[in-house]
Amino acid sequence: MTIQTVFERTEKKYIITLSQRKKLLKMIEPYIQPDAYGESTVCSLYFDTPNYRLIRQSMEKPVYKEKLRLRSYSTPHKGSNVFLELKKKYNGVVYKRRQTLEYTQAMDYIRNGVMPNDSQIMREIDWSMRYYQHIAPRMFIAYDRTAFYSKTDHELRITFDRNVRFRSENLDLGKGHYGERILEAGLCIMEIKALSAMPLWLTKAISEMHIFPGTFSKYGTAYQITEQRKNDRKGGQYCA
Repeated sequence: MTIQTVFERTEKKYIITLSQRKKLLKMIEPYIQPDAYGESTVCSLYFDTPNYRLIRQSMEKPVYKEKLRLRSYSTPHKGSNVFLELKKKYNGVVYKRRQTLEYTQAMDYIRNGVMPNDSQIMREIDWSMRYYQHIAPRMFIAYDRTAFYSKTDHELRITFDRNVRFRSENLDLGKGHYGERILEAGLCIMEIKALSAMPLWLTKAISEMHIFPGTFSKYGTAYQITEQRKNDRKGGQYCA
């Protein structure tokens, strides 16, 4: 399997029910096929500064924003491949750089700053990691993903994420994919990722089902929950 390292595309999110997902998949079944990862549990460590500069800026919806994360598909072990990613978004277009590493290499880089290689992508990621002072893993996000792509345009991907969960401790992909759920059990996040305009068969299906774009930041939602709890604890201490 060829691993893609550079991405440029638009991404649209939709919050839909599982019954809507089932109906939509039946409508577009002739045009799609399962992605290489198909059914997987996506696990991500998000890096941020001590004051959560990256996610706070992202939630302000600026013209330009970026995220740094380490991603795996299922819980990694020694020798497993993981992906160190720099994701930028400018004027609605997503640009992503992805470096494939062995899990032990990635952890040595994160904990000790040991560069695993001198590739162009690794240098770009390392520059951003060093630009933000005291950046470190701050949030773990996991979800169960079903992924497809168009039979005629492999740049068009459709993913469905359910059972979205997070934790703000044990920030290591190797610790398992447990966490607190932040999306209702009957819902999922559909993302359509494309390099060009959506095909007619897809826009027609979405229109017929009256599905409309929405917004949902997994990391942003987890951050808001943790911050609210911090504020609640402070309030309780003050009242006491």
